[in-house]
Amino acid sequence: MGMSPDADSLLSVLLRELPVNGLDTAAFNIPQIAEDLRIVHLLAFDSVGVSINEVLLRLDSLLSKAYVSYVTGQRYGFVQPEKLFNSLNMKADNSGYARLFDEDVKKPDAKEAEQKLVSDDRISHLLASHPEGYVYQALQKQLSQTTDKDKRHKIAVNLERCRWQMKRPGETERMVLVNIPSQQLWAVSPDSILDMRICCGATTNKTPLLHSAISYMQVNPEWIIPQNIVKTDVAHHGGDSAYFARHRYYIVERSTGDTLNPSEVTSGEMLSGRLRVGQKGGAGNSLGRIVFRFPNNFSVYLHDTNNRGAFNKDRRTLSHGCIRVQKPFDLACFLLPDADEWTKDRLRISMDIQPETTQGQIYVHEHAGDPKPFRLMSYQDVNPKVPLYIIYYTAYPNPKTGEVELWPDLYGYDQAISREMGSILL
Repeated sequence: MGMSPDADSLLSVLLRELPVNGLDTAAFNIPQIAEDLRIVHLLAFDSVGVSINEVLLRLDSLLSKAYVSYVTGQRYGFVQPEKLFNSLNMKADNSGYARLFDEDVKKPDAKEAEQKLVSDDRISHLLASHPEGYVYQALQKQLSQTTDKDKRHKIAVNLERCRWQMKRPGETERMVLVNIPSQQLWAVSPDSILDMRICCGATTNKTPLLHSAISYMQVNPEWIIPQNIVKTDVAHHGGDSAYFARHRYYIVERSTGDTLNPSEVTSGEMLSGRLRVGQKGGAGNSLGRIVFRFPNNFSVYLHDTNNRGAFNKDRRTLSHGCIRVQKPFDLACFLLPDADEWTKDRLRISMDIQPETTQGQIYVHEHAGDPKPFRLMSYQDVNPKVPLYIIYYTAYPNPKTGEVELWPDLYGYDQAISREMGSILL
């Protein structure tokens, strides 16, 4: 790069662009580049005791490195999230690291920046390298209005998240958005936004970050208890039939499908893998009255809960990884925008919610003496499927207000990004 005609222009652009994008100028050797350019302009080589060749060689190297590093980082991110997040937490059985991040992220490629460096449009390419999207713009604006050092650092970390090239929520996209640090869900449509609290994975069972689409819902589901939960929470109650009756749990022989007497099943047998432990659907079920399913590699889902009081807590990281939703019926209605009132009442009746239509009220009255609970709906497709994003931003524009809000780093991911980026961040 050396003393090409636009060396000063490039330095000026970097001096301006680095801070407004949450990056530290010293980490890109900007002070040294500025000093070397000053020496060259003043021909002050003797006064600093270095030769012209030495200064020009260093200037060329540092300016080129700053350009390529900035442009590549802005276009792809300075951190590889999959590598970082999926090497944070060892599994409980020490068999390897738990997968926490399941997104398809484009890998960094510096070749384009290196080619642009020696072209006539190097500066225009640099200026066009920042991420697109309303979230990045909102965070940049918030950064410019914030003087608190810690808050500026938090915003800078979240600007880095915007650089990763992967599928992102659109500003006007009809979707369900879950942000772990805010412990909040937003169901977004062009004309309305439904928001609600969530409970998410505990720090030992973190909810994975992913993009999928909600494809169907189950009403009054049975809960097939995952083997890791059987191991930690259920197996030590082997032989205790009162415990199983109290929780409405049952035990099934996998090979035959036979239901076994809990009093005759030992802890060891439950840990053998030959048996399946489940919980009957309906009132008291841990999944509540409805589950929202979407394809993923973790067997996680959104669901109602029988523990409604948990939504009153400030910190709601308490699940085994699934996401509990505060307003399950409202979310179901969002996912079924064309449902008629009778369909909604069928869902209400199945969830033990009072019906609102005359037809529904008559149905409940006529079946009041039935020995079994009302089950008018058990399965419902979501068509078209609704995109779901489970994200982790500690600074993010609230979809309902547009205002950037800051939240605690519940899983320590900000700290991990900060360690990885080091002095690059503000």
